[in-house]
Amino acid sequence: MSEFSMISERDLTILEAGQAAPRRGAKGRVYATIGSEIKCDKDIFDSYCHEGWSNIHHDLLIVCAAVEFADRRWGRANAHWARHFHVTVPVIELATWQDATVQQSLCDTLRHLTGDEWRFSFVRHEGAATSRPRQGPLFPNQQKAFAIAYSEGVDSLSVSGLYNENNTAVSVRVSKFKERLRKDERPFDRLPFDVKVKPNPENSARSRGFKFAAVTAIASQLSNVSRIIVPESGQGALGPVLLPLLNIYPDYRNHPTFFRKMERFVKALLGIDLTYEQPRLWHTKGQTIAAFLAKPGVQPQQVIDTRSCWQQRANVRVGGKVRQCGICAACLLRRISLHAAGVVEPPEKYAIADLRAARFSDALPKQSSFRATKTLYDYGYMGARHLQQLAELAGVPDTALKPHAFQIADSLGSSVDDVTRRLRDMLLQHSKEWAAFEQDQGEESFLQLWMKGGRHG
Repeated sequence: MSEFSMISERDLTILEAGQAAPRRGAKGRVYATIGSEIKCDKDIFDSYCHEGWSNIHHDLLIVCAAVEFADRRWGRANAHWARHFHVTVPVIELATWQDATVQQSLCDTLRHLTGDEWRFSFVRHEGAATSRPRQGPLFPNQQKAFAIAYSEGVDSLSVSGLYNENNTAVSVRVSKFKERLRKDERPFDRLPFDVKVKPNPENSARSRGFKFAAVTAIASQLSNVSRIIVPESGQGALGPVLLPLLNIYPDYRNHPTFFRKMERFVKALLGIDLTYEQPRLWHTKGQTIAAFLAKPGVQPQQVIDTRSCWQQRANVRVGGKVRQCGICAACLLRRISLHAAGVVEPPEKYAIADLRAARFSDALPKQSSFRATKTLYDYGYMGARHLQQLAELAGVPDTALKPHAFQIADSLGSSVDDVTRRLRDMLLQHSKEWAAFEQDQGEESFLQLWMKGGRHG
């Protein structure tokens, strides 16, 4: 290890429940305890505990929690994205985790996903993994075809509706940990752990992609399926890598290159061949929604009832209710896509509903309780500029797209020419949808000022 790595390394040790941190630990070392900073719900853990469950699955969930804690615990430097981590984790299957291939593929996957350097030390876990006996097989007398990560989003709903014929999907909910277990919950309805980090200076949360992919892999193995469908459409999967923000490492959370690395890690750790498939990679979100709405019996209200905004704070609370902000990149992409699919949402879905307003301040809710922050404005401006620049990529020459096409083609096993053509077609469709949406807001919209580079609309 280089001298730089040793000096700059962030050191995290995971402690088992009831284990006390040493009074004189290594300088700078941070401790997180299972049951405290890493809160595990045994009822939810046990809901995973069907035929096929093993200690290695328990270990993997704890490793996911450790990675999330480290990712959130240390902020990134302004001038340098990458951090260097050393994480010590207690595991039951110690020999497996100490295998060189497992460690190399784990670190390689996380390095690609987060842009950080990772090093792991595994120690023997002394406690019991679960407190209940193993349950029977999942889905007896049912033939499942694939697993799909499911959230409250419109992509999840639409893609599940498109491909889940005859209830052949294993839905793995990747929404936030909840306190109480409902009697009617299905297996994999929620995550079995929650991570509490104080202080919490880092919000890029790149490691979430690893957590969701790992949990879905566990669900797939327990359900005896080898296919995992990733619901993200083209703009969300490829856009953050095509157009990373200045001085920001590209976001690979839904990119094909990350899933190939994840497949290799799962093979090394669990010994199974899984494939993460992206059937909507070359379609826009608008096309995905339109295809779902074209199915018999599907109503527009079903997509209206989904949620795309990740914000839950006071700056999206109107009249005591948390709404979608309406202006961040996720909300704007949602609104463009629903517009392209011909879906009209009620204005009360969003805190900032009127995008035809001449000034951003004029679009804010009039309730005295609403508190708009500069962060909300910045998210809106950067999100709108990102979607505009993504549309502009439709007009660049092939030579500008080829570096991305090479990377994608290698991960998909396709030709560079075929990927370039498909990428161009997706960007052209996005450009049409963005232009139609922008035009519908009118020439006086503050979005028009933003698109010209102005920041005071």
